[in-house]
Amino acid sequence: MDKKKLTERDICTKYINPALQNAGWDMHSQVREEVSFTAGRIIVRGRLHTRGKRRRADYVLSYKKNMPIAIIEAKDNNHSLGDGMQQALAYSDALDAPFVFSSNGDGFLFHDRTGLFGQTETTLRLDEFPSPETLWELYCRHKGIHQSARQTVEQPYYDDGSGRTPRYYQTVAINRTVEAVARGQNRILLVMATGTGKTFTAFQIIWRLWKSKQKKRILFLADRNILVDQTKNNDFKPFGQAMTKVTNRTVDPSYEIYLSLYQAVTGSEDEQNIYKQFSPDFFDLVVIDECHRGSASVDSAWRQILDYFSAATHVGLTATPKETREVSNIDYFGEPVYTYSLKQGIEDGFLAPYKVVRIDLDRDLQGWRPSKGQTDKHGELIDDRIYNQKDFDRTLVLEKRTQVVAQKVTEFLEQTDPYQKTIVFCEDIDHAERMRQALVNLNPARVKENRKYVMRITGDEQEGKAELDNFINPEERYPVIATTSKLMTTGVDAQTCKLIVLDQRIQSMTEFKQIIGRGTRINDDYNKHWFTILDFKKATELFADPAFDGDPVKVYEPKAGESVVPDDEQETLEPDATELPLSEEAEGYEIEPGETWHRDDSKPTWPTEDEEKSKRVKYVVGDVEVSVIAERVQYLGPDGKLITESLKNFTRKKVKEQYATLTDFLKGWNQAKRKQAIIEELAEQGVIWDDLIKDVRKKLGAEPDPFDVICHIVYDQPPLSRKERAEQVRKQNYFSKYEGASKQVLDALLDKYTDDGIEPIEDVKILTLAPFSQIGSLMELVDAFGGKPGYTEAVRDLEDELYRQTP
Repeated sequence: MDKKKLTERDICTKYINPALQNAGWDMHSQVREEVSFTAGRIIVRGRLHTRGKRRRADYVLSYKKNMPIAIIEAKDNNHSLGDGMQQALAYSDALDAPFVFSSNGDGFLFHDRTGLFGQTETTLRLDEFPSPETLWELYCRHKGIHQSARQTVEQPYYDDGSGRTPRYYQTVAINRTVEAVARGQNRILLVMATGTGKTFTAFQIIWRLWKSKQKKRILFLADRNILVDQTKNNDFKPFGQAMTKVTNRTVDPSYEIYLSLYQAVTGSEDEQNIYKQFSPDFFDLVVIDECHRGSASVDSAWRQILDYFSAATHVGLTATPKETREVSNIDYFGEPVYTYSLKQGIEDGFLAPYKVVRIDLDRDLQGWRPSKGQTDKHGELIDDRIYNQKDFDRTLVLEKRTQVVAQKVTEFLEQTDPYQKTIVFCEDIDHAERMRQALVNLNPARVKENRKYVMRITGDEQEGKAELDNFINPEERYPVIATTSKLMTTGVDAQTCKLIVLDQRIQSMTEFKQIIGRGTRINDDYNKHWFTILDFKKATELFADPAFDGDPVKVYEPKAGESVVPDDEQETLEPDATELPLSEEAEGYEIEPGETWHRDDSKPTWPTEDEEKSKRVKYVVGDVEVSVIAERVQYLGPDGKLITESLKNFTRKKVKEQYATLTDFLKGWNQAKRKQAIIEELAEQGVIWDDLIKDVRKKLGAEPDPFDVICHIVYDQPPLSRKERAEQVRKQNYFSKYEGASKQVLDALLDKYTDDGIEPIEDVKILTLAPFSQIGSLMELVDAFGGKPGYTEAVRDLEDELYRQTP
């Protein structure tokens, strides 16, 4: 057998697997092959999405299930022994596995990240692969896990038999936390982005510590009643009769797992602090969900609970650790044992990416000043000063401003999906109520269908709060639009929220991340793979803050009179999205094999405590006109930075970097074997074809060719439509030199160009589709041109004719 001729899979089967078995590894329980551990980034294009390539390790070795300790990257024998090492090291970073191997079937290159094996990299023969016990011993020494702690660390995960396993980052978070507790660490912080499964992660941590008897009585604290109920009924359900929810300010010490609201165990008077009915050493583990909400603040009521149970181990969970002069999670808990960011979640494909539509209103930017002695609708004398964005809907209400915002929200929903779950964030309860009224009046038909189409959901009103569960539930159509005021933190699962409207001035990065998190959950069953942020208050300028860790896929700022819907979503796409041409790369990402483009056509939470209405004077003015003003369009360039200049200027600059004159461009275009290659190359450099084509289409009243778009925008030449170019070819009697099937094919190719552009006619596979397949088979049609070279030459001639009529 010539080893050089074997595939990578052959190398795995014939050399690596036997080496693992001979070293004592159980191939069923300890070895997993071809492990895809990410979902593949969701790549958005217009209203379509697809999945990027998943990260896939050739081998993941675990001492016990969900406890990975080693990675092996395999290559065929034409590669050197260490060719897979850097790839394997990248996988080990993600999976937290310190032992890394690369192999080509001749042996192994072993990289030891613990520093305990000897030198960092060692060449091993096939029969020298370390046993599970050897690597586990090194792992425990590296982690500081002594023999007495092994029982806790080796305690299995909960397994319900359904095959559900934690995602890779959840596994890292769980293992690091359990190991920290086993080592005796008593203050632990986990940072995981909203929507990444903190509660399930907490359950597995508690389960393993409880089952191993490391922790016997556990208190789980949350700040929302709905969070406690969700936790008890879903992720924590396996605790069964050992678990209770603290209610009615009563304590039953016969349970082992306690779930409670902070508010249920604290009060202003000592007798209200029912947690003191427990002895200070009753709990040996306290898990604090959403711990950024003040539990670390020295003077908070929540901190009193932690201080009272100070002897217990405290594990804090948050998506947004709070670091201010007054509050510091890190001061209290220490540095996070693990962080999984919004940016990483989007990159891995576990969180939904998003687009941003920024809308600036004239009064917001220019301000408004009352005339001398002017009074508001209620006769209040308005203070004479300039009011601007920070004042609107807080100290001054411009009623027509509310109307404009509601009109733009309605316009967006009508042009995309009127039934997509939408949250409108307002300044306060009064603003949320006025926004509800405006949206109701702008959507009479929808409201007539169901009066709950628009609901105000705020802490002061029971009717709205009662609809919270229905808003969250993907199976419930109503409410569709929820107007609210403050949303400091959640955790409530808003899987189908596809539109977030920001008409609230947000200064806190913690609050901003939490609000963004309302849309980041993915729900395949309801076609929720990305979402849109409609920003009226410049809140999304916080994207530029170094503390923000997740970039939008697109930032769109419509000009006055333009549609509020991002331009790449406005056109009607093919009924069958799978017919959209799919390149090997999209936006710089490789596509997962077998993936195609899919169309996306298809409950957040609000504070349960009462929100106090503003006690300050709020002026209400009804006769001040408000309108959207023209602003620049911003796009994310290929380097991930915002392109802030005008799109036309940017396009001119990019094209002229490559083709200084019209003559240069014509020469490059005519010499290109594939015109589509030039189009794709410019797209990679940041040229936004959809927007440019749309602009020229308005002028022509017909569909332009990308060739004409460039000639017009970059070189100021009059454009032609695709139909005009096709008609000119026919006028030249071009087809007279062909007959029979070849003439029919070229005539159909010209029709195809008129309908769909240059790209499809450059691919010979088009001959397998209608109407070509009705003329003859692929081979018959190619033979009509004397073979494939003849067909290719005929297509090139057709293209020459199409572009002969140059500007």
